[in-house]
Amino acid sequence: MIAAEVRTREISQMDRRSSPLHVLVVDDEPLIRWSLTETLTDRGYHVVESGDGRSARSAVRDASREFDVVVLDLRLPDAEDLSLLASLRRATPGSRIILMTAFGTPEVLRSALDLGAYRVISKPFELHDLADLVEEAGASR
Repeated sequence: MIAAEVRTREISQMDRRSSPLHVLVVDDEPLIRWSLTETLTDRGYHVVESGDGRSARSAVRDASREFDVVVLDLRLPDAEDLSLLASLRRATPGSRIILMTAFGTPEVLRSALDLGAYRVISKPFELHDLADLVEEAGASR
């Protein structure tokens, strides 16, 4: 019976890996959100967009399955600190969260990683670099 449970878990993990990554992109800048969505969609990922913290929380709460990766901007109209990162970490503990910021300091970096961010990436960045990081984060789940 234990062997059957282990095999079922292995199959479930294989199914999850064979399906496209489920990614949430959270940024209040429409052009950044669009660019990221287009780039990640071109890689075959299923992408959901949010422009603020409230809609990001709703997207996580209403998702049919947990997001594999969340790409999160640090400064949003309704969240300008790491509280949204902490909230999303609690709501979706299996997701890898990549924090984007143009305002990164060593303290922000350390705090974000302490709160469970997978990585912190500085803006501006190359889209293909972030897409590669999303792929890496999704593979590490």
